[in-house]
Amino acid sequence: MTGGAFAAVTAAEWLKIRSVRSTVWALPVLFVLGVGLAYAVGYSFRDGFADMPREQRETFDPLFATFYGLTIAQLAAVVVGALAAGQEFSTSTIRTSFAATPRRVVFYGAKTLAVAGAVLAVSLVTVPVAFVTAQAALGPHGTSLSAADARAAVVGACLYLPLISVFALGVATALGSAARALGVLLPVLFLGSQGLGNMPQIRDVVQYLPDQAGMVLMHLDVDGDPQFGRDYGSWAASAILVAWTAFALVGGYLALRRRDV
Repeated sequence: MTGGAFAAVTAAEWLKIRSVRSTVWALPVLFVLGVGLAYAVGYSFRDGFADMPREQRETFDPLFATFYGLTIAQLAAVVVGALAAGQEFSTSTIRTSFAATPRRVVFYGAKTLAVAGAVLAVSLVTVPVAFVTAQAALGPHGTSLSAADARAAVVGACLYLPLISVFALGVATALGSAARALGVLLPVLFLGSQGLGNMPQIRDVVQYLPDQAGMVLMHLDVDGDPQFGRDYGSWAASAILVAWTAFALVGGYLALRRRDV
């Protein structure tokens, strides 16, 4: 298949994404949640800053307040990936897709690229706007993009959101259902970011889940903190996240190749 033909298949997959109402709505929700929670969390920290213990004020990290809301907003990215893959199985339109694109690896690659591109485009808007909004809410306690950690966190967030969406796409393809994938991923990712990853009894294991790696990339880990600290840095986090995404995509492709539809 030529590059032009693959581009045409990718464009067709993008049109499919746009045609599913729930998927179309999930992308704006990603922006609204990412920006809205950035302001809410930032303002909350600013309002309660004077009441913090002295140790917390001295170690306060404005990036934590900036991107913590993305641990919720990421669920919209997961929905996009899962629905883009699973919707065709539930409606049986997967047969039409295979008839139009008999080579399943081409079909799967084009769908993956379309989802990654759509979420990346929204992320490239959401993350910078969330950063600026959070700094406005934090006021004198904020930071700027001139800080190296801030730039790294912005880049990490922009990469994390499309990767977690593609991870969801791979899981949904492997399971052959968006509902099954979301039934597994949403509770795990929500609880992982909000609770499981911060429980000392199991933290040593669950800290290597993809959303935990994303927290490191978005500078949501706190060095030395028994609750929010992680045992690895941003480069290892990138490798962990890419490995999980690759594993999900390979698993999805193997299931897709063997599935009789």
